Amino acid sequence: MENKTEKLLWSIALPGFAQLLNGKLVKGIVFIFLEFLINVQANLNLNIVHSFQGNMQSAIDLTNYQWLMFYPCLYLFAIWDAYRDEGGGSEPYSFLPFVFAAFLSTIGVIYSSTLRIFGVLWGPTFLPILFLLIGLVIGWIIKICVISISKLGK
Repeated sequence: MENKTEKLLWSIALPGFAQLLNGKLVKGIVFIFLEFLINVQANLNLNIVHSFQGNMQSAIDLTNYQWLMFYPCLYLFAIWDAYRDEGGGSEPYSFLPFVFAAFLSTIGVIYSSTLRIFGVLWGPTFLPILFLLIGLVIGWIIKICVISISKLGK
């Protein structure tokens, strides 16, 4: 369990690190390269700095949304891949939380420049994270429902 958790946390820190730890060197290097490419092209680090400083309009203006829209799927697929390589994907439908998190996080990117929640513009860093968390919960609920329904049919 400790090894799975360590690799999951490294994958959250930077996509590709867990793959390197798993001995999947080519896959790890590809994930790191793609993460770096998308990060730089989307201006993600500057976006994060401005978001944490509360300058949401600056973060929005700096963001290249055509590149940023690739990030949630790459990020969550790399985490899923690391989780699966460590044996975490052996249970049925274990991919669903990751898929829904990627999908809803991408929706969060799309609406991040305009959507206000409780009158607050969350911006291109925090809205996708909020939607990611909602996607994880929805994915877990759907996973549990699908497994329960499949057990009823047996």
